[in-house]
Amino acid sequence: MSTPRLVKGWIAPVLAAWLAACGQPTETRSPLPRLTWDARELVVGIVDDWTATTATLRRYRRDGDEWKPSGAAWPAVVGKAGTAWGTGVHGTGAPAGREGPVKHEGDSKSPAGVFAIGASYGSATASPTGSRLRYTPIDDAWKCVDDPASKAYNRVLDQRTTTIDWKSAEEMKRGDALYTWVVDVAHNVSRTPNRGSCIFLHVWSGPESATLGCTAMAEPVLAELIATIDPSAMFVLLPRAEYAALATSWGLPL
Repeated sequence: MSTPRLVKGWIAPVLAAWLAACGQPTETRSPLPRLTWDARELVVGIVDDWTATTATLRRYRRDGDEWKPSGAAWPAVVGKAGTAWGTGVHGTGAPAGREGPVKHEGDSKSPAGVFAIGASYGSATASPTGSRLRYTPIDDAWKCVDDPASKAYNRVLDQRTTTIDWKSAEEMKRGDALYTWVVDVAHNVSRTPNRGSCIFLHVWSGPESATLGCTAMAEPVLAELIATIDPSAMFVLLPRAEYAALATSWGLPL
C-alpha cells in the first residue's frame, strides 16, 4: 500500500530532527571567512584615505573565532603618493563592489589589501632574539629587482648567485638605517610585470617621512614585531572607509 502524500512530506524533517536529537554529527565551520582562515595573527594598518601618507598600525591575535588586540597601536608611514589596491590574499586590484586606484610599478603608492608575511632581512648577523621568521643577513650583493622586464622581477636575491638581466634593482644594503630590519610583504607573488615590486615593512626616517611604496615605522617597534610575530600572520593595509566596508566579509577585527 502506498504511503499517503501527507505522511511522505513529514518523513524528511522528522528524520532529521531525530538524528540531531540522537547526537548525529553535523558539519560545522568557523564563521571566519576564508580570507583570514589560516592566520593566527594580523598586523592591521589604517590610513585616512587613498592619499594619506601616515597610518596607524595594530596587532591582533586570534582567540577562537575572534580577533583580540595585542598591545597598543603605533604610528607608521606609507607611500608618498598614498595607497592603491595591490595584489595579495584578497586578489588583484579592487574587490567586487569597491573602487579605488590600482597599484603599478613606480607609482610610489603602498599596496592596499591583505598580504601574507614573508621572510626577514637585515644588516645584523642574526634576527632579533625569538624570531620565527626566516632571516637572511644582507651585504652589498643583495638586491631587490624592480625591473619588470627581468626574469628576477620582484625577487630579493644575492646577485652573485644569478645572471644579471635587470637594468634597475634596489640596494638591500643601504647607506642609511632604513633597512636595518626588513620584512617582506607578499605582494604580487606571481611576479606579474608592472604590478609592483619590493614591498617591505622597514625602518622609517621619522614620523614626517614617507616611502616609495613600503610601510615604515620606528626601529624598536619593527625589531619587536620581527621578534614576536607569528609566521602565519597577515598584513592588512586599507583606507578607513574600505576597512569599514570589508571588515565583516573579510573576517577582520571590528
